[in-house]
Amino acid sequence: MGRLFGTDGVRGVANADLTAEMALGLSVAAAHVLAEAGTFEGHRPTAVVGRDPRASGEFLEAAVVAGLASAGVDVLRVGVLPTPAVAFLTGELGADLGVMLSASHNAMPDNGIKFFARGGHKLADELEDRIESVYEEHRTGAPWDRPTGAGVGRVREYEEGFDRYVAHLLRALPNRLDGLKVVLDEAHGAAARVSPEAFQRAGAEVVTIGAEPDGLNINDGCGSTHLDKIKAAVVEHGAHLGIAHDGDADRCLAVDHTGEEVDGDQILAVLALAMREASTLRSETVVATVMSNLGFKLAMEREGIRLVQTAVGDRYVLEEMKEHGFALGGEQSGHVIILDHATTGDGTLTGLLLAARVAKSGRPLRELASVMERLPQVLINVRDVDKSRVTTSAELSAAVADAERELGATGRVLLRSSGTEPLVRVMVEAADIEQARSVAGRLADVVKSALG
Repeated sequence: MGRLFGTDGVRGVANADLTAEMALGLSVAAAHVLAEAGTFEGHRPTAVVGRDPRASGEFLEAAVVAGLASAGVDVLRVGVLPTPAVAFLTGELGADLGVMLSASHNAMPDNGIKFFARGGHKLADELEDRIESVYEEHRTGAPWDRPTGAGVGRVREYEEGFDRYVAHLLRALPNRLDGLKVVLDEAHGAAARVSPEAFQRAGAEVVTIGAEPDGLNINDGCGSTHLDKIKAAVVEHGAHLGIAHDGDADRCLAVDHTGEEVDGDQILAVLALAMREASTLRSETVVATVMSNLGFKLAMEREGIRLVQTAVGDRYVLEEMKEHGFALGGEQSGHVIILDHATTGDGTLTGLLLAARVAKSGRPLRELASVMERLPQVLINVRDVDKSRVTTSAELSAAVADAERELGATGRVLLRSSGTEPLVRVMVEAADIEQARSVAGRLADVVKSALG
């Protein structure tokens, strides 16, 4: 059996790969593992459980809640809220763990389970491995030690979570958004209520699209993975900018007033300069992954800001930030972590801070984002291949070496397995877009033949 936990929890097609039985079993296993680790020592444990609006989240939430309560954990159900809200509430309420049911930007049939440790931080790899091991052991027959009577967990709705999270977002703002007109694309996802509420309370005039989740339409032609609608809406409404979330709102991308995309690298660049100006960019350092555009690296060098790069995945960005006390990090995809205010990527917070910079500076987002020039970058997702062999295929290694020789110092190549989907990503940067496309296409063909 392959590892259940990817870079962002356990994901799969709901009711096929990710079943109610698995959700229940993993929840019980998590409770036992955290109890063994001493997390629950000396008190009655509590968990915060939230979800995005997917239809499958309803039965998976029921399974998770049942599993936790059966293991003696009291449960606070916060309902449909963004992933970062569940992380925040886990820390704010002093809970022993948090559980979020979401598959983020994936299509509606998928779902996922993400666990947060006390304080709202992602679980360490070794704890995830232990949960998986304990789950497997009991799935194949070993009985659980179950509490009875008053020892079972109690379950209650925690409706105050919405207002506490919105208030937290507003406390993080350095200035109000009065005078700004903002289009928000909520991806029919977890931020459909929270994000418009926060922007409106901050003083912005808000136009919403993709804010009517019905359980089936999450990420469907909208949100941060489909920007055409928000680009058109920003121009149509004469807005200053647009903010597009993914399904669980742990990320955002932006659109300037002309309808042009502003990606995660550009957002990081804008926020890095704003935070340095406010003396909150600790060590004048920003953390990003190896997927960041070369133009971002060059811009940070020019501005005198140090860039630390990590493996792909927001968890690795976060680990680097926590270890060295850095304040800002993120990914090109729009996962941005502002560690003074969040323990994970928070798309609503990122959007608010970006809008606050526009409001305070009086400069259009387009001008602010021009601090960096995006070098042409081509990304091809190659599906239905054995992604586990990316680093061991001699044929693929030779093809990458050839490509790197061709590009020289003006570009780069990156191949990586997706942590959340069954595919290999081929990324090529070059000064010329046609060369990037040509090299990426050839490499994608080799990935298919070598790993197919």
